[in-house]
Amino acid sequence: MGTVWLLLAFGVGLLLLYVLAMLLVLPLKWLGRLIISSAIGFAVLVVLNLIGSLFGFTLALNPINALIVGVLGVPGVLMLIVFRLFL
Repeated sequence: MGTVWLLLAFGVGLLLLYVLAMLLVLPLKWLGRLIISSAIGFAVLVVLNLIGSLFGFTLALNPINALIVGVLGVPGVLMLIVFRLFL
């Protein structure tokens, strides 16, 4: 009976270790995706500023704007343009 309990405890321990590892890895994936989308948002803002400078329109290049564009995508760009034009 001691061997069965030992194997059961070992299996439960492995399961708990797996769950703990997943709890630690998932936030890192989320953070990585956030960083990548912010970098893409920054690139979109740079392109928008290059094109917009021909018409006298630019948006600020800062981390908040890059995060907004990276997370929201096209609606984020439109939101920043509307804020810039009307506020």
